[in-house]
Amino acid sequence: MKQRINYLEVAPEALNIMMEMEKYTKSTGIDRKLRELIKIRASQINGCAFCLNMHTSDARKMGETEQRLYCVSAWRECDFYTDAEKVALELTEHVTLVPTKRVPDDLYNRVCIHFSEKDYVDLVILINQINSWNRLSISMGNFVNAAK
Repeated sequence: MKQRINYLEVAPEALNIMMEMEKYTKSTGIDRKLRELIKIRASQINGCAFCLNMHTSDARKMGETEQRLYCVSAWRECDFYTDAEKVALELTEHVTLVPTKRVPDDLYNRVCIHFSEKDYVDLVILINQINSWNRLSISMGNFVNAAK
């Protein structure tokens, strides 16, 4: 696939806003490795190879294990994710697939066992942010260069 539009050049103001949101998500109390797992899971659902490549690489640099990276799409069957991580990944799936999954009250209540109201808002913002990046990347034709 060839990149269709260099959106950084065409709409720098919009990308500056996206980058400000990215700064915000990094300033939250959400654990940085969990942030990457969330980005990976949403990118898997959305099929964004560019973001998967970026966020698995970033997670490795943070010390995330290969085992946890390889199994994030099957987190339900793994005992090496914490309960808080599991509920955050479940929330990621529901928000990413909101037209069909919604966010039911029981999920919200389980999230609130592990995260504060502020954390909940920050999780939803983070999930929305990666979904926005996925959609930009896929729509604009970003691809993963094998030479990197």
